[in-house]
Amino acid sequence: MDKSIYIDYQRERAPYEGHVEVVERKGRGHPDTICDGVVEHASAALSRYYLNEFGMILHHNLDKALLVGGEAIPSYRGGRVVKPIELIIVGRAIRDMGGQKLPVDEVVMDAAKQWLKHFIRHIDVEKHVSVSTRIRPGSRELVELFKRYGKEKGIPLSNDTSIGVGFFPLDELETVVYRTEKLLNSSEVKVRYPFIGEDVKVIGVREGHRARLTIAMAVVDRYVENLRDYVEKVSEVRRFLLENINTDTMELDIAINTADNYDTESIYMTVTGTSAEQGDDGQVGRGNRANGLITPYRPMSLEAVCGKNPVNHVGKIYNVFAMELSRAIVERGYAKESSVYIVSQIGKPINEPLMLDIKVRGDDVDVESIRKLADGMLDEIPGFWKKALEMGYAEA
Repeated sequence: MDKSIYIDYQRERAPYEGHVEVVERKGRGHPDTICDGVVEHASAALSRYYLNEFGMILHHNLDKALLVGGEAIPSYRGGRVVKPIELIIVGRAIRDMGGQKLPVDEVVMDAAKQWLKHFIRHIDVEKHVSVSTRIRPGSRELVELFKRYGKEKGIPLSNDTSIGVGFFPLDELETVVYRTEKLLNSSEVKVRYPFIGEDVKVIGVREGHRARLTIAMAVVDRYVENLRDYVEKVSEVRRFLLENINTDTMELDIAINTADNYDTESIYMTVTGTSAEQGDDGQVGRGNRANGLITPYRPMSLEAVCGKNPVNHVGKIYNVFAMELSRAIVERGYAKESSVYIVSQIGKPINEPLMLDIKVRGDDVDVESIRKLADGMLDEIPGFWKKALEMGYAEA
C-alpha cells in the first residue's frame, strides 16, 4: 500500500529565528473556547451513548456552535446577570434507529451543562445559560459513507478532503504563552487568587530578545471591594507572573487588562468570570488549534477539531495525528524539529492519506526511522476514536 509519505528538510526560517514573532492562547473561559469545549464534550457523550446502546459510534458531527453573549451588571462585591448567555449547538446526527427516536438533544444539552459546571466556576447553568440544539440528520451520502468500510481490514473512509497540520517542539515564546494561561487557570492559582475568572487570553509578542505578554483577564466582581482593591489585585497577579514565568533567553514584560480606564472606573470586571456574559460572542473553531495555541507564524489548518466525530472525520483526526507524529519524531530523537502536513481524500481509507509531508530539522535526521514511525502511526489511525473518547482535545 503506497501511503505517499514524503520526508524533507525544512528550508524556511523558523519563527524563533526571526526578529519578531506573535503567539496567542484563549483560555477555557473565552467564548470561543467555551464553544470548542462544549461541542467536544457533547460529541464524546453522544459517542458513548451510541456505543452503549448499539455497540458502535453512529454518524454525527457537532462542530458548529454559536454563543450569543448575555447581559450583566457587574458590581463591587457582586453583581448580577440580567439576560442569560445563549448557547446554540448545531450539527448532524443519527436521531432514530429502527423507528425509535433517540435522545440526541438531551444527551448533547446535558453534556454542555456538565462542561460549563466543571470549567466555569461562577456560571449557574440553570440561570445564566440557555442551551438549545439544532441537530438534524446527516446527508444520505455522508451517512452511507460513514457506514461503509474499506475492502481491506474494515477501515473507516474519510468523510472529507481536508488538511491536517502539526509541529513540534514549541519554541520559547509559544511555551511561555501556553504556560501563562494554564497557570492562571490552574486550581492552585484559583485558590490563591479566586478573583481570576476563567476568561484569560494571552498574546505574546517577541521583538528580538524582548517579549511582551498582553493578558486579558476577567476579574470576578464578588471578590472586589472597590477600584483600589481591583487595581491592587491586578498588580499582584502581574508580580506573581513575573516571578513564576521563567524564560531562558527573553526579557519578559507583562501587561494585564490594558483597556482599563481607572479615571472613569471602566474596568474588566465580570459577574461570572467570562466575557460571554455580555462582552463577547463565540463560535467553534475560532480559537486554539489542536496543540492549544494560535500560531500565525507557524503552519496552521483552519479546520475546527472539536465536535467532529472521532471515527472518520479527518478534520479532527488528521490535525491531532499531525501534532502527535511531529511530537513523536522529536521525542524519539529522529530529528530536532518536525512539521507535518497530511491531506485526506474523501471516500478513501483514513489510514491512506493522499499525501503525508514531513519536514524536519537537525544534524542527525533518521529518515528511515521517521518513515517507519509514520507508517506505523498511520496504521493505528482506525483506533483513534478510543483515545479521543478517553482524552478529549477541548482542553489542550
